[in-house]
Amino acid sequence: MNTKKYAFSFLPWSALLLWMVLVTGVHAQDSNTVLLDDLSYFEDPAGSWQLAGGVTASLDEDNAISISGGEGILVNNPGDPHKGEDLYTRLQHGDIDLSLEYMMPRGSNSGIYLQGRYELQLHDSWTVKVPTAAHNGGIYQRPADAKGPRQGYAPRQNASRAPGLWQHLELSFQAPRFDENGRKIANARLLRAELNGVPIHENVELMGPTAGAYGDGEVPKGPLRFQGDHGPVAFRNVEITPYNRPAPSVGDLRYQLYEGVFTEEPDLDTLTVDRTGSSDLLTAHLGVLPEQFLLRYTGMLDIEEPGSYNFALDVAGGAGLLRIADQQVIPVDDTEGRAELNSGKIPFELLYARRGDWSTPNIELSVSAEGLREHVLSDQRFTGQSDRNPIYVHAREKPLLRSFMDLPEGDRLTHAVSVSSLEQLHYTYDLNHGSLVQAWRGEFLDVTPMWYSRGDGSSRPNGSVEYMLEEPALSVNKMEDEQAPWKRDRTGTGFKSGGYNLDDNDNPEFTYTVFGTTVNDRIQTVRDGGGLKRTIRMSGPLEQRYVRIGVGESIKQAGENRFLVDDQSYYIQLESPGGADNVIIREIDGHQELILPARPTIHYTILF
Repeated sequence: MNTKKYAFSFLPWSALLLWMVLVTGVHAQDSNTVLLDDLSYFEDPAGSWQLAGGVTASLDEDNAISISGGEGILVNNPGDPHKGEDLYTRLQHGDIDLSLEYMMPRGSNSGIYLQGRYELQLHDSWTVKVPTAAHNGGIYQRPADAKGPRQGYAPRQNASRAPGLWQHLELSFQAPRFDENGRKIANARLLRAELNGVPIHENVELMGPTAGAYGDGEVPKGPLRFQGDHGPVAFRNVEITPYNRPAPSVGDLRYQLYEGVFTEEPDLDTLTVDRTGSSDLLTAHLGVLPEQFLLRYTGMLDIEEPGSYNFALDVAGGAGLLRIADQQVIPVDDTEGRAELNSGKIPFELLYARRGDWSTPNIELSVSAEGLREHVLSDQRFTGQSDRNPIYVHAREKPLLRSFMDLPEGDRLTHAVSVSSLEQLHYTYDLNHGSLVQAWRGEFLDVTPMWYSRGDGSSRPNGSVEYMLEEPALSVNKMEDEQAPWKRDRTGTGFKSGGYNLDDNDNPEFTYTVFGTTVNDRIQTVRDGGGLKRTIRMSGPLEQRYVRIGVGESIKQAGENRFLVDDQSYYIQLESPGGADNVIIREIDGHQELILPARPTIHYTILF
């Protein structure tokens, strides 16, 4: 017997892989960056649209936006909010990924129309508790017609930022499909939308154009449209990734099933076939199957456009192998491979050796390429043994939770307290350094890493996060002069935590001693959940003591006693006696810091 020595080892089964296959694409694609050094990317831009080098928008006044000269930012400033005009790209798009940042003043309203027809709402929805389809990130309603009533989709949660702050939007759109006669055979879909790091839509079917759509009916391709006839809005860092390459398909599928345990690839000519048949789908769902088997598929891979293609194969409870035109593209010890393919119908072979009996048999085969979003060639049903339901802690009873907490630079806080609020604004406090680490709007905590199975003791914010610190550091420091480096660790500080006490409303007050100074630190929500007010009271020696209240890429003043921090990511509003009189903005170690000389009481508010 001629036996090839390919060991069939167990492969990982990942829910994350399938999610990426369906909605994002595993392999990077070439993006079109809209340079915004002129308006040539757009069709006949109206007078309300212009370029700017800097933009600020009002937190206090409706539709007020300020512009500084330069380029790199696209701004609609119609003056009268209803005198502007919409802006259309010269690009006519089908399937795309879109990534951009946008900013709005208080009370403003705008939108992005995919193909000029399906609107994702942009709206000042700061502090809205229960968003609708008309709020920020909503898929706006379509008109009532013969297909049914008005239809719109609210975002899963409100992940909006305050007026005048940059917000980040990413989405993946699948255009409607049409047959050779131009008849629509599949609706458009918003595969994914993420606002400020929070998923707000997944795999939403768009039954038809939303209200205010451009043109008649639906089309394979249309322009990206920025709404300009409602209110001021600014955009920057716009990237469009088009997917224009036709997807391959599989056909002429035949399968053979061999019962038994296969640890290496056998000579199939020497084996007895237990079952054969044809299938319309590349699938392992073939009725009752033995616990261990080898499933072999043969068929034709139809390639319309030649080029380099990436393949991903995942199987449940065993190992898989993919050959295309006698080339081994994915060996049994891997899950991905690449092949250079000519156009036409190309024979392929797929082997699936199942050795485990703890999961339902399953095959996932997908393909991607430059200009082609990850496309599933197999049955999309997913039943892997790694599935688990997330475990969430909600804020209904204002819980506090002690856990480990991971920061962006890789540091793990070992003594973190996360504090919830009914206003849907929550924060994490580091007991080891006496510092406010992060705040987020939305749901409270995902505790799956801590409570699932053995767990690792950590939890994660379940909303739109703003980091006040990217690594652990003290809030109160002793410095000989204003340019001394800020201490990160506690060595030589005499730091001693006193824990926290709860007031009658279950709000904690944190206590600690550092450099011989006793600090009482109280944080509470304000402005209907629009921000956090922090009150720091100090006793004992205050000479050469400083309080750091902001750190980021940049810090600039934005009105009396107000500062924009970290490239307009959040506001700090000083409320202490003397306001900003004694505030120090310094540049050190590649970033800027906002510090105050210590005094008995310091009040400030973080708005985001």
